Amino acid sequence: MLLNKYCESVFQSQRRPTRTVMIGKVPVGSEHRIALQTMTTTDTRNVQATVDQVKKCADAGADIVRITVQGKKEAEACMRIREQLFKDRYDVPLVADIHFQPTVAMMVADAFEKIRINPGNFVDGRKSFDVINYDDPREFERERELIEETFTPLVLKCKQMGRAMRIGTNHGSLSARILSFYGDTPRGMVESAFEFADVCRKHDYHNFVFSMKASNPLVMVQAYRLLAEEMYKKAWDYPLHLGVTEAGEGEDGRMKSAIGIGALLMDGLGDTIRVSLTEDPEYEIDPCKRLAGLGEHAWGSGLGVAPFTETTRDTHTFKRRVGDLPVQREGEDLDFRGALHRDGTVYSAVSLADLKQPEITYKRLGAKLAVGMPFKDIATSDSILMREVPPSSDKEGRRALRRLQEVTTHVIAPLEALERDPLPGAIALVPLKQAAHGSVTLPEGSSRWAIEVDGTESEEQLGALRELGPIVVLLNVADGVSRLHASRRVFDVLKRQNVTAPVVHNIRFPAGTRRDEIVINTGSLVGGLLVDGLGDGALVECPGEDLDFLRTTGFGLLQGCRMRNIKTEYVSCPSCGRTLFNLQEVTDQIRQRTGHLPGVAIAVMGCIVNGPGEMADADFGYVGGAPGKIDLYVGKEVVRRAIPMESACDQLIELIKEHGRWVEPPVVEEEAKELVATA
Repeated sequence: MLLNKYCESVFQSQRRPTRTVMIGKVPVGSEHRIALQTMTTTDTRNVQATVDQVKKCADAGADIVRITVQGKKEAEACMRIREQLFKDRYDVPLVADIHFQPTVAMMVADAFEKIRINPGNFVDGRKSFDVINYDDPREFERERELIEETFTPLVLKCKQMGRAMRIGTNHGSLSARILSFYGDTPRGMVESAFEFADVCRKHDYHNFVFSMKASNPLVMVQAYRLLAEEMYKKAWDYPLHLGVTEAGEGEDGRMKSAIGIGALLMDGLGDTIRVSLTEDPEYEIDPCKRLAGLGEHAWGSGLGVAPFTETTRDTHTFKRRVGDLPVQREGEDLDFRGALHRDGTVYSAVSLADLKQPEITYKRLGAKLAVGMPFKDIATSDSILMREVPPSSDKEGRRALRRLQEVTTHVIAPLEALERDPLPGAIALVPLKQAAHGSVTLPEGSSRWAIEVDGTESEEQLGALRELGPIVVLLNVADGVSRLHASRRVFDVLKRQNVTAPVVHNIRFPAGTRRDEIVINTGSLVGGLLVDGLGDGALVECPGEDLDFLRTTGFGLLQGCRMRNIKTEYVSCPSCGRTLFNLQEVTDQIRQRTGHLPGVAIAVMGCIVNGPGEMADADFGYVGGAPGKIDLYVGKEVVRRAIPMESACDQLIELIKEHGRWVEPPVVEEEAKELVATA
């Protein structure tokens, strides 16, 4: 086991034991199924609209619904919302989302079953990021007295009325006090929450859960692990609410959520979850169900591998294992240096049928076209895997592959296929159990090989990789074997055996698998390894599925794991009923103008409540300041105020240019447009 225990087992999915917390009628804890949550986007003061949206969410399967409560008018509306839902025979528990206003929390506790407080701004609500010097640590401790004084009345009221509470720390909204003492770190997130939990426990109030949310899945996973580790030390058993802050929309939002939430569920952490998407809240429930099902199946089936001692993984500090990149050898007529990418590799599985329309296949692999010839672009597949190769009699198919090879998108194919009909320049794929015997001869025309590992190999066999020198190791976990746990063992052995070959995860899905399943399983299982720095890339394989979708899923995985940026990152907050513009429309407008800026993160926030604090990972911010007016941020600092909304997007672009982050959008070739139209 790891020295720092954060879960029940690192080689098997076992649910972390917790107490039961009652949120109205809904029990949350390890003795119960995962509770599914979402959050309304209506103006809370609009009672009927909020009631209607809560009912939609409940009908979609939400166990718990959260509602933003910014002030006294919203708190007054909450009583009417609760009463109307009861009249309509909806008893779904409601959660008040509180920022900055303890008095409002006291009011709404009369109406709702649960109160969510943010330790970062419940007492210290300042939106400044000034550094406070604590030359005397006792001064930091004395300020806890203000927390206890402010927080205790709510604790006592919740205890008296049987209300639940979520102590929900956000990475982006830590108080100036915590930031100054601990920095912008997972440790600061945990300690901030524990200060409030200590007050609860002092008054013998235990009906609360913790959350550690961040828009960066790596930070989120580290914070939850640290939280769980500290609770093991303290013998605390409070449940966990999991969620990625402002995950986004579509497949990107689902991928980000799967990386953060899924990785934790597979380790047995998590009792209630919310997938935060820039979509109507009822649409969050389906990915919630899929993630919950993944975790519950793993726990119920005892998914795992034989016990092993893990000695090399550092769960406190992210450090990526970086495999050796290919070096060109004398006499090779193809350049193999592009077969992998230094920031993370994406491979695609190509079929013989795909080669029948080579130019369309080039586009689906993300290549640029010029007079029918492919050229690598920022998001082109680095190499391709072909389970079958075109026969030497298929001149067109082989020509299509040669054109890819010449632009360093290389062809990996099984050794047996190449022995039957050699393909010049192909990389031969050999199972490790076969290669370790030392009896492999590369077929004619091949100078490189890749080794396939299925996760069941012995330590001696895995150690042989050091001498075999493959260009890449494909980690294609055997059917029926736990990908997460088997892979952890493989990487542990590789590090101890000083094997430095790059490892690309090959995750396979049966034909007909739904796209949501592909995204969520890839994010949870492969992302759960990449957040620990274990792996150099991914190959997502599903027969019959669109090549473009599978390729972009791979790139989305790497971007979500903070490895390789190929597009602009958008952080948006859909869950405030006081948002000052249509969030989805404005985000789409900004995306159309800025979506070609890889490595740039833009926060689009509907109002100031969810403004600077939630932009921890953003380079630039577009925030509603007043009706029809936008404030623009660089990092967490506002630099332009009260800009008319009509010109705000233009001024955002000016700001990006001023900071040297702008590039002109690429020109799409007419030939490529025609291919996309006919594909």
